[in-house]
Amino acid sequence: MPTITIRTPELPVPRRRAVALRLTRWLTAQGVQAGHVVVRFEPTEESTVFSGGMPVEALPHDGDADGSVPRHASVTCCVGPDRDDAFRDGLARCVTEALGADARTPFCYLEFRPTSPSDVYLGAGEGLRRADGTAVGPAPAAAV
Repeated sequence: MPTITIRTPELPVPRRRAVALRLTRWLTAQGVQAGHVVVRFEPTEESTVFSGGMPVEALPHDGDADGSVPRHASVTCCVGPDRDDAFRDGLARCVTEALGADARTPFCYLEFRPTSPSDVYLGAGEGLRRADGTAVGPAPAAAV
């Protein structure tokens, strides 16, 4: 269940949707079920991301003024530990291209966190299950 968290200044909803759709399409082409792709956008406020002691907003930027391409991005991709370098390299390229990050982008940070499906829990109606398919029994009754 690849989960991608993108932290940027606020992006318009159509832009977020386009990024999420592009990432989903790339991942499904790699054999991931579309319903297993999670893309989360977390807007960053001004002066909350620093590089070299300077807020990234102070770094030179020649991007577009409408905000559809972020001035900066910090991205965390949680993927299975079995994903090889080619998969991670391809996903990194897809993320940066989808965001429009290029040589004019002053700060773009992308990190992979290998995450075992046995470490991911999903709500399933009234129950809970792990992403590896293991069912989780009901919670023990609270002691009084």
